[in-house]
Amino acid sequence: MKAIGYRIPGALDRPDALEDIVLDRPVATGHDLLVEVAAVSVNPVDTKVRASAGPTTGDWKVLGCDAVGKVVEVGPQVEDFAVGDEVFYAGSITRQGANSQFHLVDARIVGRKPKTLSNAEAAALPLTAITAWEMLFDRIDIRRPVPGAANAVLIIGGAGGVGSIAIQLIRALTDLVVIATASRADTQEWVKSLGAYHVLDHAKPLAGQIQALGIGAPAFVFSTTHTDKHLDEIQALIAPQGRFGLIDDPALLDVVGFKRKAVSIHWELMFTRSIFETADMAEQGRLLNEVSGLVDAGRIRTTLTQTLSPINAANLKAAHALIESGRAKGKVVLEDFGPS
Repeated sequence: MKAIGYRIPGALDRPDALEDIVLDRPVATGHDLLVEVAAVSVNPVDTKVRASAGPTTGDWKVLGCDAVGKVVEVGPQVEDFAVGDEVFYAGSITRQGANSQFHLVDARIVGRKPKTLSNAEAAALPLTAITAWEMLFDRIDIRRPVPGAANAVLIIGGAGGVGSIAIQLIRALTDLVVIATASRADTQEWVKSLGAYHVLDHAKPLAGQIQALGIGAPAFVFSTTHTDKHLDEIQALIAPQGRFGLIDDPALLDVVGFKRKAVSIHWELMFTRSIFETADMAEQGRLLNEVSGLVDAGRIRTTLTQTLSPINAANLKAAHALIESGRAKGKVVLEDFGPS
């Protein structure tokens, strides 16, 4: 089967950073589905792994989390899927990725593809939707108010993949005021189109901009990027007893400044459930089905902004370069492996 992989981690400008390769087609066992992949999206985690982690088994490392495709085999312990089902999912970081014609994934973290979306449109959603959902509803628990705080969520990095779906989930499922940050005219318009009530410029101090809104200190802050850069501002602007969540990986994070306000701090990694096969691992499949239902009901939409075809090393390099530039808006998707 066709796939894209690498042997040695490192910078994207090397000829062997990502290569078109041929691998054996895997076989479904246990809880696994074997999916014939139709579309994949690219996430920042892909670029980070490519730069730092080599193969753990075999000769090649295959990246890719988000995928959409059709089930072609089911393992003997699978109960809720059958051959022919159209699915979408974000996979597991501990296994070979989805940048291959056929991909194994645990059925418990798989959802049913939204009927109203194309393969490319659906591929943009799983990883970011799971990340945003788990942060908003499992970690900082935005459905539980903070006494005296503004009924509002600040999303730092609102135009990225996670921010783009988080804005929509908040608007669809709560009555909270969504405040998003974006620093360019096009990204500011993008977050407004997704439902942000207010847009702040994260290239400027945030606390003063929050104060100027006149709504009070927000109960919740969700930082998707550059948390270390904005930490002092977050500590200043968040409400006492507020809840703060982050998903990026600062080298250092001095949280002492949150103590005076008794702010709780929550880290989200959507791979935790699959890495540790937690008792609630199937929650990811369940929430993906909820997301699918919201899409088909017209309450949220895809965050796809760019599609490349076919799925090959050249196009994957282009997508990685865009992610690494820090100027991506929404999600980049690769579609169709072409003829075998």
